[in-house]
Amino acid sequence: MTKNLTVGSPASLILLFAAPLFIGNLFQQLYGTVDALIVGRTIDVNALAAVGCTGSIQFLILGFIIGFTQGSSIITAQRFGAGDEAGVRRSFAVTIVLSAGLAVLLTTIGIISARPLLRILRTPPEIIEGAYAYISVIYAGIISAVLFNLCANIMRAVGDSRTPLIFLVLACILNIILDFVFILVFHTGVRGAGFATVIAQLLSGLLCIPVIRNRLPILKITAHDFRAWSQDSIVHLRIAIPAGFQMSIIAIGTVTVQFALNGLGTIAVAAFTAGQRIDQFATMPLASFGAAMVTYSAQNYGARKIDRIRKGVLHCCCISCSFAVVMGILYFVAGNHFAAFFIGPSEYEAIRFTHTYLRINGSFYIFLACLFIFRQTLQGLGNSIIPTIAGIAELLMRIFAAIILAHYFGFSGICFSGPLAYIGACIPLVWAMTLTLRRLSRKNIP
Repeated sequence: MTKNLTVGSPASLILLFAAPLFIGNLFQQLYGTVDALIVGRTIDVNALAAVGCTGSIQFLILGFIIGFTQGSSIITAQRFGAGDEAGVRRSFAVTIVLSAGLAVLLTTIGIISARPLLRILRTPPEIIEGAYAYISVIYAGIISAVLFNLCANIMRAVGDSRTPLIFLVLACILNIILDFVFILVFHTGVRGAGFATVIAQLLSGLLCIPVIRNRLPILKITAHDFRAWSQDSIVHLRIAIPAGFQMSIIAIGTVTVQFALNGLGTIAVAAFTAGQRIDQFATMPLASFGAAMVTYSAQNYGARKIDRIRKGVLHCCCISCSFAVVMGILYFVAGNHFAAFFIGPSEYEAIRFTHTYLRINGSFYIFLACLFIFRQTLQGLGNSIIPTIAGIAELLMRIFAAIILAHYFGFSGICFSGPLAYIGACIPLVWAMTLTLRRLSRKNIP
């Protein structure tokens, strides 16, 4: 069912729209968590490190997919807000064509670059083969990530955030079942965890297709809607490419951090991996509020309701920052208990490192909350330049932590890569958000 976000209470609409995203992101995080948990507890700590050390190069490509499909769907949301049903269908058709080409390109790049990247990152010899086994499967199944993110983002563009949640939960359940089947029954090791993720995501993406055609008539496209895709593609690429590159720029920063981390040994890699998995149970909900602002701001931008955008930003900041403070306190106080559950109580040094990670990152969640909201709102308004600049700021901060802080402070220095990135990105975003809202309010037109 479609949802018009241009009428009604901004706070209520954002909460209701973000709730399925909130739950969905938690389940999506469960993908990686289940892989790492089953691998870490049923194989060994080297297997956990092997899966964990691929996170940065995995996000390098998958992040581009997420940003690209979300960026393209912003045009769909703007046209939906403006009441242009024919334009919505044409936008969906363009997004399908562009995403198909993207899948082919990124699959080729990923498969070719996987092993060289692992070597460049100084992946420890004892885990490099396991890391390659896992990431090669993920890259070979990129089409599943493109399909699912395309369907999910296009449904959210027309206000439906519940249906993607249903299929995300389904994918998560399938992933858990297949993890046990591949790892414990077929004994395929870390490669099996990759197979489980790809198959689960592919099946969920395929099931989205008939639902879109039958339950969302406004997205029921025909051959006629594809005729003008080449002319219309420029409008979509203008937002989609910067949005994708922005995510990849951030990923380059995480690759740099992984490079420094690998030099500290397997225990540090495993602890950082566990910390990231636990950390994302807090950061993913913050990302959900930001994702809600993409559709909310895009629809209201299309409907020329600028004052509602300002109110939405304010209300969303209050909600998201409150959650950030609560989770930061929880991880600061009890992070060691989460780490012990995830890693195993006998790995004392890894638990201590993981708690250090959670304390440092949790103390700066409020900056991350603002980062998501401002960046996604600006993207919903069609501004792709400032979010890209913010991504570059994130990159520079992570490089600084990886090169300078890691040298002087070791593992703790690397842990500051995230907080420094949040603060660095917030500086241009706050400035741009303030000026953009003032300009739009003065003209009251886009």
